[in-house]
Amino acid sequence: MSEPYPPSRSRRRRGRLLRSGAAIVVLLALAGYLTVQYLTGGTGAPRCEVVSGKGDGASYEFTPEQAANAATISAVGTSRGMPERAVTIALATALQESGLRNISHGDRDSLGLFQQRPSQGWGTEKQIMDPAYAAGEFYEHLAKVPGYSRLPLTDAAQRVQRSGFPQAYAKHEPDATLLAAALTGRAAATLTCEGRPDATPNGGPDAVRAALLRDFGGDVLESAAAEVKTASGSTGGAASAMAASSSPIPSAPAANALAIPVRPGSGSASEDSLRRRGWELAHWAVANSATLHIERVSYAGREWVAGGRAGAWRKPADGGADAGSASLAEVRIVTGQ
Repeated sequence: MSEPYPPSRSRRRRGRLLRSGAAIVVLLALAGYLTVQYLTGGTGAPRCEVVSGKGDGASYEFTPEQAANAATISAVGTSRGMPERAVTIALATALQESGLRNISHGDRDSLGLFQQRPSQGWGTEKQIMDPAYAAGEFYEHLAKVPGYSRLPLTDAAQRVQRSGFPQAYAKHEPDATLLAAALTGRAAATLTCEGRPDATPNGGPDAVRAALLRDFGGDVLESAAAEVKTASGSTGGAASAMAASSSPIPSAPAANALAIPVRPGSGSASEDSLRRRGWELAHWAVANSATLHIERVSYAGREWVAGGRAGAWRKPADGGADAGSASLAEVRIVTGQ
């Protein structure tokens, strides 16, 4: 019997092409999976969630990194006296441009949360990569847009960004609206995070004070001065003179506690304004819980405790340490360092 004919060159070539194609498909699938994991924090990663205060079931889930950046964007806006609508516009813009991630790359020389370009006068690379600076620049440009609060969100954002995809911002408006309502304090007890600390050693009371100054500006420690108390009862910080008027906070033996007196914003002394400012600070603390190693936040008779998805806002376990109208006057924070 004669030997079978050897495979032709064309058949061998097709075989190599099929194997190469299959390898490319596998690599693309792997790259897609890794990209999703990178953007979302991966399965099992700590999560944050904001829910609608209207009880309509609307919600938005995101990562601790995104939560901290969103909290910075909101705090910078309110510290400048910008309305909630401006915060919504800024958040929707950052959701579109960077997914609320402070990325060091983009189209041409675009950088940061808002993909601002040094070559277009937005600042230096170092400045743009500072989320508080980038947010401030966005608001400064937005404030110059006539009637921006009455414009459709995508039009207002486009007046600032000059994007090649001007309609892209609109799809983020529902999520940005939920975030803005929580982070400006209008929707109480609607933002929660699992609160598992990240690997960076930058937590503790000093880090919390520094982050407050970074996001809210110098006035935050004048109008909401923070007192630090350790388990031993010692006090520290610029506001230690307020110790007599600040009640102690239950804490773990080695934990540090901060009592942050709340002052209403915009010169208003109404209870609604006080409550809104308090929830703004409380939600900011929860959004930064992973980065700053915050373990407990209490305000207005409600308490958030880090650890798992069950760490939602609820009444304190001690049944009254934070109850009553007096608790509107301060936000209490316990850190793990």
